Amino acid sequence: MKNTNISKKLFIKSYGCQMNVYDSDRIKNLLEVKGFHETSNIEEADLIILNTCHIREKAAEKVYSDIGRINRLKQKAECRKKDFKLVVAGCVAQAEGLEIKKRSPNVDYIVGPQSYHNLPEIIESDANIINDDFLQHEKFKNLIFKSSKRVSEFITVQEGCDKFCSFCVVPYTRGAEFSRPVNDILKEVKIYCDAGNKEIILLGQNVNAYHGTNKYNKQVDLAYLINCISEFDTIKRIRYMTSHPKDMSDSLIKCHGYNEKLMPFLHLPIQSGSDKVLKKMNRKHTVKNYLDIVEKLKSLRPDIALSSDFIVGFPNEDDKDFDETLQFVDNVKFVIAYSFMYSSRPGTPAANLKHIGLEVKKARLYSLQNLLKEQQKSFNKSFVNSKIEVLFDRKGRYNNQYIGRSIYNQSVFIEHNKDLIGSIQKVRIIKSTDFALEASLNE
Repeated sequence: MKNTNISKKLFIKSYGCQMNVYDSDRIKNLLEVKGFHETSNIEEADLIILNTCHIREKAAEKVYSDIGRINRLKQKAECRKKDFKLVVAGCVAQAEGLEIKKRSPNVDYIVGPQSYHNLPEIIESDANIINDDFLQHEKFKNLIFKSSKRVSEFITVQEGCDKFCSFCVVPYTRGAEFSRPVNDILKEVKIYCDAGNKEIILLGQNVNAYHGTNKYNKQVDLAYLINCISEFDTIKRIRYMTSHPKDMSDSLIKCHGYNEKLMPFLHLPIQSGSDKVLKKMNRKHTVKNYLDIVEKLKSLRPDIALSSDFIVGFPNEDDKDFDETLQFVDNVKFVIAYSFMYSSRPGTPAANLKHIGLEVKKARLYSLQNLLKEQQKSFNKSFVNSKIEVLFDRKGRYNNQYIGRSIYNQSVFIEHNKDLIGSIQKVRIIKSTDFALEASLNE
């Protein structure tokens, strides 16, 4: 596919985490220079990119299912003599590049998450290429940063993982931990500030493992970076995800106590409430370590809201282990949490352990999710008839409906005749649901 001045259409689909959304935005920026413009209609696309996730088995299989549907579309396109290319990018591409070509020969290009900056050149060469080198240092030097025109902007500041949890493929698909220099990140933040963005969300596989260098070439931590970003007047809110308990430093905990722009919401995955299971997972922390972090955070920011991730049915998890998880959840009181049945990933140490039956995993997941749902419901209900600040970032389904986020990251819906996008409003909560809040601007 040779580069011409003729406008071409790009369809891109992101799977999985927010880091993939960020990567997809960067891919769009790179391809805009080559004459591609995004379309939401896959049938009119000249180039289709699937930016994939490999965390769970179902996520990977969904990609192969989508490739099959696109193959039928591609056959249709070939009948119309349309020059139509398919790219698989992201973590599935990194982990299963050869398998993708074997199972889906209709895929034209395969690029991993550390080498997608080469995509324009790969497409122009019009050759079948698997590009899966780990090029983090080179990648960020070659990206183009433009505002996504969203009120909140994602910024990847850290990639990779050195933790090697026994269930996780990230170290194999994203490589070793890498942190971008502070000045490079601040230059990107300024681009978004100039475009009117109000909120910055810092991303990383282990974002609080951030150890970039400042302008004096001194290594600094995430708290330092957050404080630098908070000096931009136009930035009103800062968040970060996803964190690891092992990297929850005292300086970062203290930052939650004094930095008013750092939102009082923390996503801190624990995965299990059983020390035995955590050891099998190679999580490198205990339940007590986690509870100590929570205690320190709440002593500095009493209203902080906590979110987490849980895996149920991990190999060798028994009834006692699962009961300990339920007791742990009941103790901490999470405002929202994400829970999944254990999914074996090929090549990880846990894949070789004795697995638990599906029915047991389903029953445990049902029990855990019921408890987590009740906690979220209770937290949301506590806001009814109170006032909170909301940053409105998008329109709803209906006329005059706007959706925003509270400081605790809750979705807040409101109906109003004036455009609220990009504004921070103090609203009264009039109703709560299991997952969201309904508000009014009227007294």
